[in-house]
Amino acid sequence: MTKKITYAAVFALAMILITSCNNQEPIAEQNETAWELIDSSMNYNYYENVELKTDLTNLSDNHKEMLRIMFQVADIMEELFWLEAYGDKTEFLSKFENENLKRFGAINYGPWERLNNNEPYLKGFGAKPAGANFYPHDMTVEEFEALADTNKTNQYTLIQRAEDGSLKVIWYHEAFKEKIEKAAELLKKAAVLAEDEGLKKYLNLRAEALLTDNYQESDFAWMEMKTTPIDFVVGPIENYEDKLFNYKAAYESFILIKDLEWSEKLSKFAQFLPQMQKDLPVDAIYKKETPGSDADLNAYDVIYYAGDCNAGSKTIAINLPNDPVVQLKKGSRKLQLKNAMRAKFDKILVPIANELITKEQRGKVSFDAFFANTMFHEVAHGMGIKMVVNKPDTTVRQALKDQYTALEEGKADILGLYIVTQLNKMGELTNDLEENYVTFMAGIFRSIRFGAASSHGKANMIRFNYFLEREAFTRLEDGTYQVNFDKMKAASEELTRDILKIQGDGNYKVAKAFVDKYSVMGNQLQEDLKRLDGLSIPKDIYYTQGPEMNGL
Repeated sequence: MTKKITYAAVFALAMILITSCNNQEPIAEQNETAWELIDSSMNYNYYENVELKTDLTNLSDNHKEMLRIMFQVADIMEELFWLEAYGDKTEFLSKFENENLKRFGAINYGPWERLNNNEPYLKGFGAKPAGANFYPHDMTVEEFEALADTNKTNQYTLIQRAEDGSLKVIWYHEAFKEKIEKAAELLKKAAVLAEDEGLKKYLNLRAEALLTDNYQESDFAWMEMKTTPIDFVVGPIENYEDKLFNYKAAYESFILIKDLEWSEKLSKFAQFLPQMQKDLPVDAIYKKETPGSDADLNAYDVIYYAGDCNAGSKTIAINLPNDPVVQLKKGSRKLQLKNAMRAKFDKILVPIANELITKEQRGKVSFDAFFANTMFHEVAHGMGIKMVVNKPDTTVRQALKDQYTALEEGKADILGLYIVTQLNKMGELTNDLEENYVTFMAGIFRSIRFGAASSHGKANMIRFNYFLEREAFTRLEDGTYQVNFDKMKAASEELTRDILKIQGDGNYKVAKAFVDKYSVMGNQLQEDLKRLDGLSIPKDIYYTQGPEMNGL
């Protein structure tokens, strides 16, 4: 028996949750029995399982004990993300009777299918609130804009209702006080065990950052951390979950083990980044910023994902910090998650290429090209422009709001391919450039399947339609796609120029019109993607992970 909650009841519930310093949970019909699918014939088994583990035999006992603590901190980030994205994890998962469906619910962090435009898949739920739990669900844009608090757009604040119904701003470290203090305490314990001075400094500063929501000093420390075999990304970092304004950062964590051999191969490319910025194919005003040159490129095996990075499609590379001040002064670090990347290549990209890429070009789909394309995607995030050209105090993120992430991901992809092309021309990448282009095309099909609600999915859809418009590929009579190399090269440079200009101008209406125009999926592409579903090619991966997987 279901019963709809009245608006008054919803408001009362919100007041109770605010009083306890937790943000409100999504509005839904209450169901005392087990969850039921809206569509009983739905396929919810399209994630492929991957075991996350690596060789830890060369680590010291202190390192291993430190990792055990990091797993505990990461689990707290997981709990915090559940609160931001949906609400009570335990209550939600307890209503699943089918274990496979329960796993699907955990992957999606709630009742909305992340790789299907965030459509609800369970009965009793409506549309996912655009602002997740960062804002009251009944808040209007006009109400938000009228709020006279300069911290309302801060990445690390929630917007909640005061007792009188007005809006108020509350910092993350206040809203989630108990969990934050526990995480900070654990980070300080991990710092005691750290054998690398750079890691020790970072962990201590990150603990303080969690307690104050001031992350810049710890970001600088993370940039200076060069020699540790263990890396730990932790805190509120990416803004993807806030689809209302793209202001609010969500909690997440990665535990990483450095691949020394592959990192050695990558280190030489960092020296070329300042020149790459100067050579961008745009007018000087759009490349006037000089990103910090203290960037580094490294490869890692990831052994744990928690929170935002684990929701829906899985990240295979990292470019951080996001702070534009840190990027301009120090650059950014580009971390390639090699084991996760290899899993996606083998289990998803190759089967897609075998179905959708013409036979004559399938042999040009390679892991080395996939790795390079992904790596220079992350490099490209640190390039271009961070501040609006005619408003030097306004970041591109602030100006473009909810359109920012789709364009930023689109910039990173297409500019990454441009960088690969330039390095090949310079003789610094001695690869078959056609492999990068064909692998890039296959990668578009892989990421489009993430859905239009995903920033990555939108970015790939924009690129597909832009390439289609400029004949960068041809769909053949047998239903496969053939890359037209010269036209794709020209279209890639043109799209790079368009996106960098849109970002630099900071015109929201122009950005939205561009995204709206190019992010629509046509019927033919929908039919081609259905063929992949019919072949049971997974859309993405999920992990069996944890300390026990690595003998800890």
